[in-house]
Amino acid sequence: MMAFFAWEEVIVVQNIDGRLPLVAILRGLEPGNAVAVGKTLVECGFDIIEVPLNSPDPLTSIAAMVEALSNEALIGAGTVLSEGQVDDLAGIGAKLVVSPNCNPAVIRRSAAHGMRSIPGVVTPTEMFAALEAGASGLKLFPAEMSSPAAIKAVRAVLPHGVPLLAVGGIHAGNMRDYLEAGATGFGIGGSLFKPGKSLAEIAENACGIVAAFKAAQAD
Repeated sequence: MMAFFAWEEVIVVQNIDGRLPLVAILRGLEPGNAVAVGKTLVECGFDIIEVPLNSPDPLTSIAAMVEALSNEALIGAGTVLSEGQVDDLAGIGAKLVVSPNCNPAVIRRSAAHGMRSIPGVVTPTEMFAALEAGASGLKLFPAEMSSPAAIKAVRAVLPHGVPLLAVGGIHAGNMRDYLEAGATGFGIGGSLFKPGKSLAEIAENACGIVAAFKAAQAD
């Protein structure tokens, strides 16, 4: 169960369904590989998966993973920019909406469908606008623009428990710095998945990233 906190008429969540706060970003995934890739990621410990909508036939890939893995992972789309796209995702059973920007209309439509919304933000203004619209968490994107020191500063004013995922330029060597500053977790793209990678390579990368994250948490 998720824990909820009230804050000035805003409801925020303490975690994203209690899952490991690592989002697998599968940009370029093709439908024929979707289920096999998804199962490989789940076996390594990933249980939040997004397929960006600028991938080949993304709704087919997402629908296939929802059917095969919805009991094991939170599955949805990234690069979601419009309310119509949210409606399309809801129609195939997706439960996750990730955006590169903060669009309150997209966030509200996602919440209306009972979906988890993680919009892209950089500034405190965007962060609070996203929370007021009902965001389930915040995607700090691109993370290269925000140092761990900047995350620490903004954490001091954000409501307690808001998931803050750093996305862009994240690797095993900098995870600990971001976590110590107040990041909850990360979105992992190119270092995890690229079209043409074998399942063995994906498994090696995915298991290594999960192990690095857990080690960074423990430090």
